[in-house]
Amino acid sequence: MLSWATETLLVDGRAQSDVRQGVTLEVMGEGFSMGPLTDAMKEELAAASLFGIEAEWTTLGEYLECLERRGVAPNVASFVGSATVREHEIGADDRPPTADELERMQALVRNAMREGAVGLAAALVYAPAFYAATDELVALARAAGEAGGMYISHLRSEGNALLEALEEFLTVVVEAGIRGEIYHLKASGRPNWHKLDRVIARVEDARRTGLRITADMYTYTAGATGLDGAMPPWVQAGGLEAWRARLRDTEIRTRVEEEMTTETDDWENMFMLAGPENIRLLAFKNERLRALTGRTLAEVAAERQISAAQAAMDLVVEDGTRVAAAYFTMSEENLRRELTLPWVSFCSDSPAPAAEGVFLEWSTHPRAYGSFARLLGKYVRDEQLIPLEEAIRRLTSLPAENLAIADRGLLAPGRFADVVVFDPDAVQDHATYDDPHCYATGVTHVAVNGTLVLRDGEHTGALPGRVVRGPGYSPERP
Repeated sequence: MLSWATETLLVDGRAQSDVRQGVTLEVMGEGFSMGPLTDAMKEELAAASLFGIEAEWTTLGEYLECLERRGVAPNVASFVGSATVREHEIGADDRPPTADELERMQALVRNAMREGAVGLAAALVYAPAFYAATDELVALARAAGEAGGMYISHLRSEGNALLEALEEFLTVVVEAGIRGEIYHLKASGRPNWHKLDRVIARVEDARRTGLRITADMYTYTAGATGLDGAMPPWVQAGGLEAWRARLRDTEIRTRVEEEMTTETDDWENMFMLAGPENIRLLAFKNERLRALTGRTLAEVAAERQISAAQAAMDLVVEDGTRVAAAYFTMSEENLRRELTLPWVSFCSDSPAPAAEGVFLEWSTHPRAYGSFARLLGKYVRDEQLIPLEEAIRRLTSLPAENLAIADRGLLAPGRFADVVVFDPDAVQDHATYDDPHCYATGVTHVAVNGTLVLRDGEHTGALPGRVVRGPGYSPERP
């Protein structure tokens, strides 16, 4: 339900880390989608890409068709990102859209829905999505809902303001008249772990009133994002280069450090939620920095004899990227509680790399290789938290129904033959934070659209994946 295979599928369409776990559909677009793009957005994509990706497409539909044309093993689908349509019209500025700009943003959403987007996605802890007010989200979600799409959101807070962020999410769903899903359900930061029960109760109350509310999750207690999550959104206004330029200014750095090291409900301060000793660096574009891969931010700061906040700022400046990092902020007890919820499906929130070639130049979160196998092996077979049949429902038919995808998600005559054969006694994840590039085992065969992409546990090299389009798709779109 949440894949970041946007670039890795362009590099290697086999999607081995996921296919070897039985994944047959990658659903992308967590707030940032691969279209619609302006020329400036294409340049920024190329500059920030670890793989040197250059967009040969403009709209989201063209991107998905590009994947299909190049060849991919799994099927592909995408939400259109609220931050993407915002940046398309007003850049990365911290201001509300004018009435005309908002109308154009709505038009971009409607066009993406006609191209086959499955709905609107927002990731509200990150700039520039953070700058959007609730009424802007309602307007965009309403445009997606007109075509039968879903509103899905990384809540504005998963930590100190979690309960308030949930209310904003429900407001968008109600006012837009749309189905809603919460990305990677969690309570982040030890002081907030107790809030999960209240979140669950609120969602279940909403569901009893008839709201179609669901969620997804990954099977780990650490998330992964960039070091932007550790810094206040205002310093990131204007985009990556403007952010880096500000981080070179001594006065601004002083202010940023003060805000990074202060508890707040005004923005999602992942620096405080995790602590620098629990922020593990995963990927650098700058080859001179790659020796720091796997180190914690606290360790790098100690080695450089500077504060952890200053080290984070330096790394963004030196690398020219957000700098990927894992944040250990969640409770295993809460994770097990979430696993039992019948309205929660599953995600990796990760790319789909291979354990070879260029991908080995960077670390990654082990969820890229293990999220689904870990569910079936550790939590279903070994700990028996939920029955196997229930886990399979929540990996297959539940997300297909939530996305309003026809002809998939069930083994039945007339359905597309996306079929996984696995050994429930053997399925197992092997990836760790120290050694993440390890394939899961126990999945024997995987068919996508009737073609085997995995046979006897080995990838066949077949690339039969297709674009899976949402309910608003119109083949006669302008």
